[in-house]
Amino acid sequence: MSRFTQKLNRICYFWQQNHHEMKNLWKIIKFGLVCIVLLIFGLLLMYWQKDIPTDVLIKKYGNGASKFMQMDGMLIHYRDEGNQNDTIPVILIHGTGASLHTWEGWVSELKAEHRVIRLDLPAYGLTGPNPTGNYSQEFYAEFMNHFLTELGVEKCILGGNSLGGAITWVYALKYPDKVKKMILVDAGGYPMESKSVPIAFQMARIPVIKNLFKYVTPRSIVEKSVLNVYAQKEKVTPELVDRYYELSLRAGNREAFLNRMSQGIISDKYLNIKTLSMPTLIIWGDKDLLIPLEVAERFHQDLPLDTFVVFKNLGHTPMEEDAHATVAVVKDFLKK
Repeated sequence: MSRFTQKLNRICYFWQQNHHEMKNLWKIIKFGLVCIVLLIFGLLLMYWQKDIPTDVLIKKYGNGASKFMQMDGMLIHYRDEGNQNDTIPVILIHGTGASLHTWEGWVSELKAEHRVIRLDLPAYGLTGPNPTGNYSQEFYAEFMNHFLTELGVEKCILGGNSLGGAITWVYALKYPDKVKKMILVDAGGYPMESKSVPIAFQMARIPVIKNLFKYVTPRSIVEKSVLNVYAQKEKVTPELVDRYYELSLRAGNREAFLNRMSQGIISDKYLNIKTLSMPTLIIWGDKDLLIPLEVAERFHQDLPLDTFVVFKNLGHTPMEEDAHATVAVVKDFLKK
């Protein structure tokens, strides 16, 4: 008997001995696939959400102060309020998943003396997605420069929360002569490990699931994500969750959110933070689990002219969670 025949006989014997087991394994695999398909179908059936028309959202979340600028293929939603004689306005930039509304408490107290400008960044709020799909640090810095140039702002006090904080210092590195002072509120930018991440952020990084997220968006996911960044959970009202949720359903925002999350925001530019010489106010919530207090300490160490204030029992968005307490230190900082 040839070696080939011997091998063939062994293969046949193995197949005969294991055929039953392999049939059972294939049945288990098919059952698992059917369950996955049914689960996906069930999610689509229960939580499918259509985009909310932009004009509907403008009626609800715009107001008399809302303005729109056609720029870079987008209609930018912004508000320019307060003392228009103020030659160095305060510019406020929100974080991931938020909108210009997150600064409402600050603006109400600052606009009596200062000109305050805030906007919905590309990918968020009423502005919607960037047609190019670019959400890098470089893009946002150039976008802010174009936006401020269009408004005729030559020099400003620039502040931001989370993603907005990262954009603030990146812009300051690129255009130091245009930034008189910085305000960093639980700002991003340094490499770090979060102690807790909002569930929407987690889902945006899971293959297959993240693609469903463009169509399947349970309100409960948004609610849990907002609760995750607040220390005082009782302040997370249905109205607050509705705003975050409904603005996320603006046409293109869900896909833009996924694109932004896949591109990240950390680069090696943080190595140059210590070269910034403008006065900086660092505000942090001590209960921030997304960007922990250790990151604030690093900003404090690297920035030569800083004022560092930590707020007890506040989370990742302290300017929204307790606007009155946090804006008080901002007022003092602006007087210096």
